[in-house]
Amino acid sequence: MIGGNFGTTTAALGVDAIVGDPRFLPHPVRLMGSAINAIEKHANRNTPGTRSLRARGVGLAIVIPVGSAATTWVLIWASSYIGPGLGAVVAIWLTSTTVAWKGLYEAGKSVRDPLSHHDLDRARDATSMIVGRDTEHLPESELIRATIETLAENLVDGIVAPVFYAVIGGAPLAMAYRAVNTLDSMVGYKNPRYQDFGWASARLDDLMNYIPARLTAVLLFLVLATTRLAARQGWHVMRRDAHKHPSPNAGIPEAMMAGGLGVQLGGTNTYQGRPSQRALMGEAHHPLALADISHAMRVVQGIGTVLVSLTLVLTVVIR
Repeated sequence: MIGGNFGTTTAALGVDAIVGDPRFLPHPVRLMGSAINAIEKHANRNTPGTRSLRARGVGLAIVIPVGSAATTWVLIWASSYIGPGLGAVVAIWLTSTTVAWKGLYEAGKSVRDPLSHHDLDRARDATSMIVGRDTEHLPESELIRATIETLAENLVDGIVAPVFYAVIGGAPLAMAYRAVNTLDSMVGYKNPRYQDFGWASARLDDLMNYIPARLTAVLLFLVLATTRLAARQGWHVMRRDAHKHPSPNAGIPEAMMAGGLGVQLGGTNTYQGRPSQRALMGEAHHPLALADISHAMRVVQGIGTVLVSLTLVLTVVIR
């Protein structure tokens, strides 16, 4: 079964690299988001701190991933019943929707290109689409930092983790992972509204990203080395600084990217007018520059390419 998953995952990575997520096609994450919003409006009503509120959050963290996996399995089964070829196509397409390789690369490009034309307003607008912090008055260096941090952090949940789960459990498990990640992005906040209701979603996301984050470190080392960036420095900074990040997983690729590029990430971010201090990672061997976004984009491409190569080789070997 896993051998077949390698082939499906390879094809899914290829589909994502070529077409990404066309807006004219329905996307599972949008459906998940609608379901989460509908449940949250009815279930997240008690005073924060009550046991029933946390219990309802646990229920949400179970229902959405299990429901997503079950729906995916039924769609593939029904398609296979019509024809084995159609079932394979549906499995590949559904798996591709869990990966954001092309989308992550395009996110970097959306900020880099206007900055290359000194269009700060358009660059700020583009940055606001990929980060949660306030961007209205950010200078160029902060736009660059925000973009690199986003590209690094999303290497795990945008590329490596969905591929990891697709290989283990096919499209259903990859979709369950994407559901967990979507839950975390919507309700996994430590604020009065979500600190109890979103607790289970946040913890489950941390758990499911634990192994993929550490696999990402190994892949990053390989990619940094082959792109003539500072792989050893990246590994050193990762081991020294990753734990400073509030997430037990996101700090790994972010610290390693900082070391690999020879820049310093972290600092003060502002969210809805409120400053939030993030630990500094890496050393500023040079000031943040536009070229650093391009280097980070090369790393994104490198991670995807390595995964395609690995899954393709394993498809042939295990067949």
